[in-house]
Amino acid sequence: MHRRIIVPSALAAGLLLAIPASAADFTPGAPGIGDSYYPASGNGGYDVSHYDLRLKYQPATDLLEGTATLVATTKQNLSRFNLDLGLKVSEVRVNGRVAKFTTAGDHELVVTPASPLEKNKSVSIVVRYAGKPSEVKIGGWSAWARTPDGGVAAQEPDSAVWWFPSNDHPLDKATFDVSVLVPDGHQAISNGVLQSQSSKLGWTRFNWRSNKPQATYLATLAVGKFDITTDRTANGLPVLNAYSKDLGDNAGAARASIERTTEVAEWLESVFGPYPFNSLGGYVPNVTSGFALETQTRPFYSPRQFANGANVSVVVHELAHQWYGDSVSVADWKDIWINEGFARYSQWLWSEKEGEGTAQELADYVYQTRAAEDPFWTVKPGDPGPDDQFHAAVYDRGALALQALRNEIGDERFFAVLKGWPQQYAYGNAKVSDFVKYAEKLSGKPLAGLFDTWLYQPVKPAAPAAAKAGLKAPAAAPAARAAQGSAKAAAAKPAQPKSWKKIAETNTIHENDRH
Repeated sequence: MHRRIIVPSALAAGLLLAIPASAADFTPGAPGIGDSYYPASGNGGYDVSHYDLRLKYQPATDLLEGTATLVATTKQNLSRFNLDLGLKVSEVRVNGRVAKFTTAGDHELVVTPASPLEKNKSVSIVVRYAGKPSEVKIGGWSAWARTPDGGVAAQEPDSAVWWFPSNDHPLDKATFDVSVLVPDGHQAISNGVLQSQSSKLGWTRFNWRSNKPQATYLATLAVGKFDITTDRTANGLPVLNAYSKDLGDNAGAARASIERTTEVAEWLESVFGPYPFNSLGGYVPNVTSGFALETQTRPFYSPRQFANGANVSVVVHELAHQWYGDSVSVADWKDIWINEGFARYSQWLWSEKEGEGTAQELADYVYQTRAAEDPFWTVKPGDPGPDDQFHAAVYDRGALALQALRNEIGDERFFAVLKGWPQQYAYGNAKVSDFVKYAEKLSGKPLAGLFDTWLYQPVKPAAPAAAKAGLKAPAAAPAARAAQGSAKAAAAKPAQPKSWKKIAETNTIHENDRH
């Protein structure tokens, strides 16, 4: 056999090629993803593409046992990484091998794999865990609600840490399979499509699949005893609604609202374009909270949303989020306006469609009934701060900004923007500045000043969001055009649009116990 003689310099080069990166080249992933409001949320160093959650829940004791498998890709050479979880962990495996783990802070699970992980490699992470979610308090609050017959995970901006390990920030979206074992007679509700259901030895397993990218806070779980209705849309999408059997006096109003989900979604498609997910629905568990949440494909509604009768406006709001907030998610929680301003404006558009007050009339009413010294005007919808993230100004002043845009660029371009945006950023993330640039591109107009006035200045703007002279007023707003002719009288005593009361009743949509 011929042996080649290698000179020292060539040998050194060969060794550099043969030896993998040294330990010094591997560093820990960041314990936060970099959010400006919630620096501890999410983690750095990897990106999750899929969650497979296999759970068992006992309603009588609130005991949740889980095995979560995460499929991820490394974004750096990782010596260790964090997951977000509040329950007690018994074992972690990375790429099939047992990994060391410890905890830090309120919800950081710190994992050290048996071997460092190279950048841009696929990795599987299996976490076995258990605990009682209702006993987990982070920052003094909980996203898990106990009900008389089970429990519910639904909250914003955090809920995942109470029931599964994750990279808990909207920047890292993934698909989900959620399999839940519950005692016979109970149901488990989650996102997406119910793939299968089977019973054995007193337990029933429900297998759910959400096949489009989903933020972790939009994943939901509800276990209890529900009345369930099912249907299909004209396009064949499955519709599933669930109602706790003990909603009392709110039961009828809840059904009268949520059973209109398909109708509302079809109308929203005419405004925002094709519905982006694989199923529709909503659920109302017997919780004591008052908020609603856009949990992907299957919004959560508190019974109190229907305490004063049916309210389709809240259904409009949460379904609008499927485009604005779910398909296109925030890049940072300070960008909350691109969720809430649009969901509130969709309620104004529904009012316009139903003949209960045009968007212009609603804009005029909001503007005229808020005095200049009202603290409402000091909140900046484009960056409200974590304490005011769900302030009324983010919703109503946020919607005023959209009416101002509509009047500036006209209906044709305005509705082209509303429909084009969810396609432009489908299943991704975006910032307020991205929307401003997109609106400028489609309209051909400079709009930075307009958005600065309505989203960032902590004062009441000098002029309301009313149509400019010479611009075509909205075709669907003859009453608004007439009202503009008597602006002085209207300012003295603004007429309350017929839809206002029902819209105002939804102002608790995202109130929670956190703030």
